[in-house]
Amino acid sequence: MPAPLTVDLNCDMGESFGAWHMGHDAAILPFVTSANIACGFHAGDPAVMKRTVRAALRHGVAIGAHPGLPDLVGFGRRNLDISAEEAFDMTVYQLGALAAVVKAEGGQLHHLKPHGALYNMAATNAALAEAIAEAVYKVQPELMLYGLAGSELTRAGEKLGLATAHEVFADRTYQADGTLTPRRQPDALIANAEAAIAQVLRMVQEGKVRAQQGHEVAIRADTICIHGDGAHALEFARRVAAALRQAGVTLQAGHSAATA
Repeated sequence: MPAPLTVDLNCDMGESFGAWHMGHDAAILPFVTSANIACGFHAGDPAVMKRTVRAALRHGVAIGAHPGLPDLVGFGRRNLDISAEEAFDMTVYQLGALAAVVKAEGGQLHHLKPHGALYNMAATNAALAEAIAEAVYKVQPELMLYGLAGSELTRAGEKLGLATAHEVFADRTYQADGTLTPRRQPDALIANAEAAIAQVLRMVQEGKVRAQQGHEVAIRADTICIHGDGAHALEFARRVAAALRQAGVTLQAGHSAATA
């Protein structure tokens, strides 16, 4: 009999800033097993970080740092021409900020997942990927590194010996090389919940996803990202979690050295 499937369900959170509100964090937390919390560069601020960490701790959700590019106006989704050294410095700075908040609240940091353009750049740029992985390794090597499944970032983490989670996306479409369809393209997002759930179940159960070009792409699904800022984000989170459980999949954050 095959071993039961276990997968992490993660969501980007803490992306409000000052008086500006983003996402449905409080409502979505009961349905996910890990939260990626913005660290102040693309979104978030000290008060939002503290509030989000407290909420995640109340729900027993694994906490991750979610560093992004220094681009509040573009929400960290615009590519910036940064060097590997700058990627390292940005990651160290933001990881340190969230780690301090988590420690002050009596919690334990579990993982790091880059945000937006930084995430996508590190998926294909080996130098940036290695810089981000090195930052995690030098600051808190017990943390898990989340990266796009089969990407340069997961390879860099594994090369350094970091616990690494290959991430797939519930509400994004894929290209034939396994990368995500760029958001600027009209077919980048999956708005239909049934289609997204079908994609998730296939990635988890069969290790495959159909690319926009029609090709079948092999994919490893350790953790599934759902976005908390869509118009129907709460319903989407509830339905994805329920469908996975109904299929016999256990929802649980992966074990890093910090949580082992």
